[in-house]
Amino acid sequence: MDISKILDPQAVKVVGKMTSKKRLFQDLGEIAASAYDLSLNETVDALQERESLGPTGVGHGVALPHARIEGLDSVVGAFLRLESPMDFDAVDRQPVDLVFALFAPAESGVDHLKALALVSRTMRDADICAKLRANSEAATLHAILTEGPATKAA
Repeated sequence: MDISKILDPQAVKVVGKMTSKKRLFQDLGEIAASAYDLSLNETVDALQERESLGPTGVGHGVALPHARIEGLDSVVGAFLRLESPMDFDAVDRQPVDLVFALFAPAESGVDHLKALALVSRTMRDADICAKLRANSEAATLHAILTEGPATKAA
């Protein structure tokens, strides 16, 4: 599995100021609805439900929200680079500016975990994060995410 299989170029965006997690999840839902033909409301609700179990801000300015969606055939992702970092209740209490969301089939087990591990490894790479923060073109961000050495599953 590699990121190019789960991240459509249309699912990568740069946004300015984000006012709340609720607004962030709405934007992620809109991206998922557009790129993957998912239900906007179901996607947003699933993200909020998962987040209520515990924050998905993993530290170093990165958040990895994820949710299971009924009717989805495979794991898909969406990526947002925030021009203004936002509070996300991250484990290190630092604001978040890189958000990689994953959406998995409701019944997926191992595939969801493999995708989450892959994205987590990628987003822990300081060089990749620095490149992501230094660019504001969606196509460039997609290329950075899909061509890095961390994209190969172990």
